[in-house]
Amino acid sequence: MHSLNSWIPRLGELGAIALGSAALGASLILSTPSAASAQAAYGSYIGIGGSFGATDGPTGNGGGGGGVIAVRYKFLEVPMSIRGQLIIGDSTVFVPTVSYDVPLTWQTDAYIGVGAALQDGDENSSSPLGNQTSFVIQPGVDYSFPYSNVVLFGNAIIAFDAYKNSNDTAASIQGGVGVRF
Repeated sequence: MHSLNSWIPRLGELGAIALGSAALGASLILSTPSAASAQAAYGSYIGIGGSFGATDGPTGNGGGGGGVIAVRYKFLEVPMSIRGQLIIGDSTVFVPTVSYDVPLTWQTDAYIGVGAALQDGDENSSSPLGNQTSFVIQPGVDYSFPYSNVVLFGNAIIAFDAYKNSNDTAASIQGGVGVRF
């Protein structure tokens, strides 16, 4: 068990990631004309893109990058979605989440999700989200192009207690293009 002092440097990293995510959300809200009754961007999608590890891990074997396959299933009656991302690199991690979607415009949703990072690696290999199953928070944005089925997605995933033999946190950034169904 690590002392509180071992968490203090990590809290700075988490704070920077959270602050960046909050700033992105605030800038989207402030730069978007408000709509009296904006609805969440309709449609589920499947997409592909890239992933980049934003942290290194306790042994320097984190970070890196890879591909991502993303799926969103949107519930039409409530502002919630079920999401799944498969991040493929040196090691593979599946991240299922449940998100609360906040409509910014007819085409844009911001969201915050909670879930888990389910790892397939061992102590010696790491995904951008560590090397053990962990709890995650996932802030992000989806943008649907008007008059098409094309969606841009982007998010950050913050995995807590993500490394075996360490309580370090891992974070990654994903982005890509999807097709609504």
